[in-house]
Amino acid sequence: MKIAVVSATTFEQLPFITYLDQHFMKKSFFQYQKGNIDIFPFVTGVGLTFTAYGLAKFFNTNKVDLAIQIGVGGAYNKAFNLGEVYNVSSEQFGDLGAEEKNGNLIDAFELGLIQNNQAPFSHGKLLNPDVDDFNFLPSAKGLTVHKVNGSLESIQKITNKYQADIESMEGAGFFYSCLMEDIKFLQLRAISNYVEERNKDNWNLELAIEQVNKALIELVDTLS
Repeated sequence: MKIAVVSATTFEQLPFITYLDQHFMKKSFFQYQKGNIDIFPFVTGVGLTFTAYGLAKFFNTNKVDLAIQIGVGGAYNKAFNLGEVYNVSSEQFGDLGAEEKNGNLIDAFELGLIQNNQAPFSHGKLLNPDVDDFNFLPSAKGLTVHKVNGSLESIQKITNKYQADIESMEGAGFFYSCLMEDIKFLQLRAISNYVEERNKDNWNLELAIEQVNKALIELVDTLS
């Protein structure tokens, strides 16, 4: 089984790389092997564009059976706790469209630029069709933005419009690439902060990275 492990930054999967160095044989700079499992750690860069382009290049030269994206994200849902890890079941673009005079967003689907059910979308969302195969974690709805929200006005507007659970800058790019290439996938995202007025003192990146890597390692142990 060939598995790509994808993250936006290197530090988001450093604990997993340490685990691979200790328990797998390193075949090349970005290929590890143990038994019938081959792992390909891959760092795309931050944001939708880097993610989609990087994965398109990667999938063109590497045939994998499963792609796993790991990362941190902000929680819109205040019932979520910092450090908790979620299996993201759906993704949407949170800022693709046009801004009205009052600051509200008319998204690309409402503008008619993309049809609601144009492949690979379903009612304007990107869905993981195999999400139930990985039910060892609670599921959550993702929203992907180019600009992390940090003002009460923008947070209120985007919360009312999309009612998502988790905000990230890469999730929809990952979903879109995997769906277009017909590759089975899974997105694991840990809560590092709440989507609120920007205050990095309230963030816990270290805990979120630790927990998402722990979940990933447990999954790989099970598969291997």
